[in-house]
Amino acid sequence: MKLLVGVDLSESTEKIVEKTERFANALSAKIWLLHVAQPEPTDMYMAGYEPDSIGMGLDPQLLRDSLAERLHREHRKVHEIADRLRKGGLDATALLVQGATVETILEQASKLEVDMIVVGSHGQGAIYQLLVGSVSEGILRKSLCPVLVVPTRN
Repeated sequence: MKLLVGVDLSESTEKIVEKTERFANALSAKIWLLHVAQPEPTDMYMAGYEPDSIGMGLDPQLLRDSLAERLHREHRKVHEIADRLRKGGLDATALLVQGATVETILEQASKLEVDMIVVGSHGQGAIYQLLVGSVSEGILRKSLCPVLVVPTRN
């Protein structure tokens, strides 16, 4: 069995990985840990820019360096999780792909020919769902393979 596990590297990632680890051990599954990275406006804030200064004389190199640093940090975290799973005897590979989250997860699932996608659900309220939607809902609606949604709300 082949599992694609979407991780956002938030606090909920550990719950998703724990559930996946149980499934993978029981099914002798191959795991791909996927973190979908997106350049976000917050990269500008991390570089020290205030919201009212966006678009006014920003140093493009500083912004690129900030984004590269964030992507490197995220890549390292995904690899650390995969390393831990491998030390536990599982076949795990870390992936970091840039793009729109739902579409990228579905594209990777198709490309890797996985048997199941595993994602978390943060359990946001109805207003949030209406305005923003959710990654897990988008994957459930569009996936051609089974999807396991792990509740991660505390």
